[in-house]
Amino acid sequence: MLLEILVVGPLRENCYIVVCEESREAVVIDPGDEAARIYQVLKKHNWQLKYIINTHGHIDHIGGVAGLLEEVDVPFLLHQDDMYLLEGLPTDPLQAMLQITPPPHPGGFLKDGDRLDVGRLEFQVLHTPGHTPGCVCFLVEDKLFSGDTLFAHSIGRTDLPGGDHAQLLASVREKLFSLDDLVTVYPGHGPETSIGHERQFNPFF
Repeated sequence: MLLEILVVGPLRENCYIVVCEESREAVVIDPGDEAARIYQVLKKHNWQLKYIINTHGHIDHIGGVAGLLEEVDVPFLLHQDDMYLLEGLPTDPLQAMLQITPPPHPGGFLKDGDRLDVGRLEFQVLHTPGHTPGCVCFLVEDKLFSGDTLFAHSIGRTDLPGGDHAQLLASVREKLFSLDDLVTVYPGHGPETSIGHERQFNPFF
């Protein structure tokens, strides 16, 4: 597995490109901004994009989807419970401020337990509502892409529309803290961490 991390946009969101080394098939997780930069990385390495997959529908995570889809014709996948965020973008003042082009309607919806094959890699979808109703995490081998559900020493905010603090805590305890301690966590913002470290030291638990 190859992993490229790009910190994009004014909110410094972590966009991940995950690649099967054998097939050179790739996924882009949370292209929040700077679509041209993301595309140039794919093109430079001759990686073949198979999916754009999003952990949730907040604007700092989906802002680059439309631009990337202008360059590549692949499915854009999101959990259906976050469609209200996409539908509300035209009236979101942050959308105008960041000059984000809203993404098109998803080409499919993610569900808990779904598995996506990318070359020899298998991505498992974990539905982890709380930060938003449709938040998901992606588990592949010993790596978890947690979006804004779990951070190093923190969790996602729940004071935005659709947020639910108790639900977020339950999602982390039941879906994420059941994983092996050695699973590396790649969050939507900030540095990587591990399940074991967060289980022991995260102040919210």
